Amino acid sequence: MFQPKFNFTNRIVKNLTFIAESRAFIINAPLVPEWEVSLRKDAILRSAHSSTAIEGNPLTLEDVSALADGREVMARRKDRQEVLNYLEALDKVPEFSFHEPLTLEDILKIHKIVTKSTLPYPEDEGTLRNRQVRVVNGLGETVFMPPETSVVPQLINEFLDWFNSPKMTEIDSVIAAGLTHYELVRIHPFIDGNGRTARIMATLVLYKSGFDLKRFFALDDYYDHDRPSYYAALQTVDPETVDVTEWLEYFTDGVTASIKTVRDKVLGLSKDVKILKERGQVALNDRQMKIVEWVITEGKITNRDVRNIFGLSNRAALDEISKLIELEVLKPEGKGRSIHYVLV
Repeated sequence: MFQPKFNFTNRIVKNLTFIAESRAFIINAPLVPEWEVSLRKDAILRSAHSSTAIEGNPLTLEDVSALADGREVMARRKDRQEVLNYLEALDKVPEFSFHEPLTLEDILKIHKIVTKSTLPYPEDEGTLRNRQVRVVNGLGETVFMPPETSVVPQLINEFLDWFNSPKMTEIDSVIAAGLTHYELVRIHPFIDGNGRTARIMATLVLYKSGFDLKRFFALDDYYDHDRPSYYAALQTVDPETVDVTEWLEYFTDGVTASIKTVRDKVLGLSKDVKILKERGQVALNDRQMKIVEWVITEGKITNRDVRNIFGLSNRAALDEISKLIELEVLKPEGKGRSIHYVLV
């Protein structure tokens, strides 16, 4: 069985503490459930964009959003297909999470989804590699030589024995996701698509463990932001000892950054809305949330502000404000032309 080697450094412990506290804050945030849909969609789009961009896909986040909505994007067929494949793989994460135990066939299916119609040889999609590969940098220099092809089936089976064992569930879910990510990259079981498959599997771990059931977090954003650091972190592991402590420091840094982004967004919307703390959860739509964000930033909002922000008529702007007054989120101040609205 695969036996991960690592130590809990101060950096890892500090990250895990922040992650746990932030996750609890986000999960219990009052602005739900309509806002959850927006957060979830944003995380999925960013994950698909970042994970494919790491591998050299040139499509922008806007392009990815358009593809997700079924709109046409002017790009190479392969680039479009890679993004659509990753979106499909993310969509199937909850389905795969119910597979007990997770099998080699499941991993091959995930790889098949990730690489469908994108590899030079279709027979390489959804199958373990049958020849040696190497990882090169932009100069064509070999930066990583994976294990020999002949030992890949054994290594994958040993990994799956661990993945499906009680030992895996006893580990912190963030650490388990980081270990899964690294071990699949290290084994490099496929001709291509190893990084994307590993990142889907890490996402699966977080969902399966209940850490990210609402799917708010886009971990790939952190890796894409500084790709050299991502590849450098993967290479910190000594091939002799296979101690992944430094990699886990980097990985937990990434989860910390991702969860902080979501936490700040949630905090910005809910920190000053006193009525939400008293009454619990209040569902706001996208337009209402933008109005609340504006008030938090500017201290107040007027009918003219709402008209300008959304391009609404005077009557429609007043209707939006009235809804928030009914929800006891906003209250009017002043009279006549000086009337404006603040948080309750």
